[in-house]
Amino acid sequence: MATRSGFERWYPEALKKLGTYTVFDLIIKYIKEGRITLDKSKFDMLITYHDPCHYGRKAEKLFGHGYFEEPRWILDQCVENWVDLYPARDNQICCGGGGGALTTGYNQERIYYGRKKMEQIKATGATMIVVPCDSCHSQLNNLKKEYEMDNLQVKYLWELVADCLI
Repeated sequence: MATRSGFERWYPEALKKLGTYTVFDLIIKYIKEGRITLDKSKFDMLITYHDPCHYGRKAEKLFGHGYFEEPRWILDQCVENWVDLYPARDNQICCGGGGGALTTGYNQERIYYGRKKMEQIKATGATMIVVPCDSCHSQLNNLKKEYEMDNLQVKYLWELVADCLI
């Protein structure tokens, strides 16, 4: 997002000429074109999805489009059994790891702030959470130890896609 934001600000003509793809757009394009084929039977456990602040609310504010439906469409292509967290999309609860929180040294505060996210995940009964964000991925992996959810798998969206490839 930072690169796209910079392009829009300083090189808008280059952005218009070159265009951009998000990871969501690229995966959807490859699936729709048949360039990749997915096996929905690889994962039979209940899975949930976390909407990161940057790909959702911040992208909506900066670019006029939050990436809420795209990852859900991709999940639908990968697995049969997934549920949304509640609340979801632009009302999603922050994981507590963004904005540099992972590296600030305020670990107790970050862990405490993340308790709401872990309660939200527990409420679904899911044993895997899928995320597209590095900060969220790291934060949730840290939090699962703190909140005794060691059986929770944290997986990147594109990692799930790769695991489902035929």
